[in-house]
Amino acid sequence: MGAGGGPTAGGGDRAVPRTLTTRELRSGYGRRTVVDGVDITVPTGAITVIVGANACGKSTLLKTMARILAPTSGSVLLDDEEVSALPTKRLATRLGLLPQQPIAPEGIVVADLVGRSRHPHQGLFRSTSAADRRIVEAALVATRTAHLADRSVDELSGGQRQRVWIAMALAQRTDVLLLDEPTTFLDLAHQVEVLDLLTDLNRERGTTIVMVLHDINLAARYADHVIAMREGRLVAAGAPGQVVSPTLMREVFGLEAEVITDPVSATPLVLPKGRHHVVDPAGARA
Repeated sequence: MGAGGGPTAGGGDRAVPRTLTTRELRSGYGRRTVVDGVDITVPTGAITVIVGANACGKSTLLKTMARILAPTSGSVLLDDEEVSALPTKRLATRLGLLPQQPIAPEGIVVADLVGRSRHPHQGLFRSTSAADRRIVEAALVATRTAHLADRSVDELSGGQRQRVWIAMALAQRTDVLLLDEPTTFLDLAHQVEVLDLLTDLNRERGTTIVMVLHDINLAARYADHVIAMREGRLVAAGAPGQVVSPTLMREVFGLEAEVITDPVSATPLVLPKGRHHVVDPAGARA
């Protein structure tokens, strides 16, 4: 059982501690630079959450770290090796990416899609072992998608499909896992369930997790380390209690807000100030 009382996400093997860093990283699309001179060090064996306004470069940063995009300059290093120089299969056993809008082959069923995540761990003829089948089954159970195993991915709702993709990411059993908005399409209860599941994976297996989240309060609650970006550049990095502040909200999101202590998790809790819901000293709402 995981820390949250649900099915375990970690499995029996421990992740190998990996260092993931970027140095003066620049990347983008064509002549348009989106990530501009970013230096980060991802804490090993921790959960890092990247936050920032829309189009600030969060997804582009993840794609470049995962070698989906090539840097225009600078470098991405995994254990001090350039990811661009690593053989594809070796990289796929060490670092995995769940993109924002993954695409499944037409007509594929859930169990087969999740099973494809085991290919980097298999031999030349890709024979599926009993261990592979156990890992796939455990990932389906952990994400509560086992009952969908024989269903076509095309038939699933957005929320069901997202949980299947997360099962695939879990079954890949990489040492580092990058996730771009993994709570997309999920209602609040399933968002918390998925984030609890990823926390189980981190705590039980030691997987280094880096994810993009839009909800700053969920980011502050689940992250060990927060990276804040604005217009392609790094603004701040550190523990949520050190980083999340009214000043950061103003600088990164252009939002006036109060930051208090979350009574549930004792992490920062952001209270946005809109134009219509601010109480004046006399107790009247603006």
